[in-house]
Amino acid sequence: MPQFGGNSGSTMLRFGCSQVVIDRIDPLVNPGQAPSPHMHQVAGGNAFNTTMQSTDISKLADCTTCSYSEDLSNYWTANMYFKAKNGTYKRVPQVPNRDLFQDTYTKQTHGGFVVYYVGVKGKTTAFKPGFRMLVGDANKRAQGTTSLKSQTCFRCYTAPNYGGDNAAPCQDAKLDTEYFPKQACPGGIRSNILYPTCWDGVNLDSPDHKSHVAYPKAGPFAFSGTSTGADCPSTHPVKIPQIMLEIVWDTTQFNNKADWPADGSQPFVLSTGDNTGYGQHGDYVFGWQSDSLQRAMDDGKGYMGSLLKTLKQQTPAVGNACAVKNRVMEDRDGWMSKLPGMDMPM
Repeated sequence: MPQFGGNSGSTMLRFGCSQVVIDRIDPLVNPGQAPSPHMHQVAGGNAFNTTMQSTDISKLADCTTCSYSEDLSNYWTANMYFKAKNGTYKRVPQVPNRDLFQDTYTKQTHGGFVVYYVGVKGKTTAFKPGFRMLVGDANKRAQGTTSLKSQTCFRCYTAPNYGGDNAAPCQDAKLDTEYFPKQACPGGIRSNILYPTCWDGVNLDSPDHKSHVAYPKAGPFAFSGTSTGADCPSTHPVKIPQIMLEIVWDTTQFNNKADWPADGSQPFVLSTGDNTGYGQHGDYVFGWQSDSLQRAMDDGKGYMGSLLKTLKQQTPAVGNACAVKNRVMEDRDGWMSKLPGMDMPM
């Protein structure tokens, strides 16, 4: 079990969110386009749509798949697929993450993932209505000059029931990699995606959806659950909560190496066509109601989990009932001869 220690002055929210839809739309990068270039899996509020204006999303949604019912934000990432030896593709299903820190919601979610927010009382400014951002690069296929393993990684579970889940996210030297694991993982694969923790204090978005946010002066901050890192650069002086997404992929049904590519290479690919894993990325549109997120970040009692009493919670049955209609009607779960959208320009 990963070890975190509650710290006076900090808050770590950790809560499950079911899938609200799987669809080939992207209101951040490809607004108004249906279909968009690649498939996404989405969690959060039911305001998710082909286009989402820069406004208070919490006033457009009337339900959420997340355990904290005041969080009507949307979070989305690329899907993962298995590519068989014969060249066909099958979507890898997501399974619920474990319940931790008195959580009774996450284990009952449908698809989706766990969301974390970390803040420090008096030092963390919650996002404003209309805020949105993107982390990662869908076109990346190699590590580059600087490793971003602390911000995007895959953990190869060593056994069923989250085997090997001991070190903090992206900090296990052996089991965590910035690229797809090259071996079969007996317990499946977990993705972690961490967002920057500094903001320019002015812009709710930017043309590339990245430039208005930044990493601290010391560089990307590894997840601790109690801090958001060192000082921010002067260009981005405002500390914002550290968001992390945590997704568990059930790759175990594809562990028969006889079905893997003939050259023995790993068989998994993101919906962008990326078979390296370096292109893992995450989108975010803020949608917490009123001042609920700021109140949580200012709780400051070292809280960790999904039952913070100052926030409203809902039952898994209510969260699982929240859904969004598909805008693009195409196969999502059958065996496919090619990935949806791979004939479109990125």
